[in-house]
Amino acid sequence: MKHEITSMNTKKTLSASLKKIMEYKKLSKISVSEIIADCGLNRKTFYYHFQDIYALLKWTLEQETIEVLKNFDLLLNTEEAIVFVIDYVDNNRHILNCAYDSMGRDEMKRFFYADFHDVILSVIERLEKEKNININENFKKYMTTFYTEALAGVLIDYFQHKETHNRDELTKYIAFLLKKTIASIIDSYEEIV
Repeated sequence: MKHEITSMNTKKTLSASLKKIMEYKKLSKISVSEIIADCGLNRKTFYYHFQDIYALLKWTLEQETIEVLKNFDLLLNTEEAIVFVIDYVDNNRHILNCAYDSMGRDEMKRFFYADFHDVILSVIERLEKEKNININENFKKYMTTFYTEALAGVLIDYFQHKETHNRDELTKYIAFLLKKTIASIIDSYEEIV
């Protein structure tokens, strides 16, 4: 248990240094040497925990948003979960834009994809169970991909062009679409079979 706590604290220290450096430097220009110098750790420690800087960035994003988001019940607390994600995007816009500038849209979507995928899939499977409907795995996979791509794309567009979005409207629209359309599709599933 003590090792797990120490490991988590080390990861948080590395993450904080990465975020600090990203405030003034492009991700592609940041080196492991800069991160370890900033936080006082050594290279061996960095590579013990992370394969590279992108793995550290992914861990940071997962810890700060996705892992917490997974604890929300998207069906009951849809708007609260969306507000949490948008707050995170607002508070970390410089980091997300820095990552986007270095990696591009497809790589940013890849970072979000796996975790949003799990959240959306859990909503679909819960509704499937509640409504006692057995959805074909291929359709479930397609539906999960559809909503995951949409959510990741909308959030990327939001942090890149925040000035063109009304935050409250965006929150309301995303929550409404997730809550109503997924349930409606599952209710109408028999029509596609």
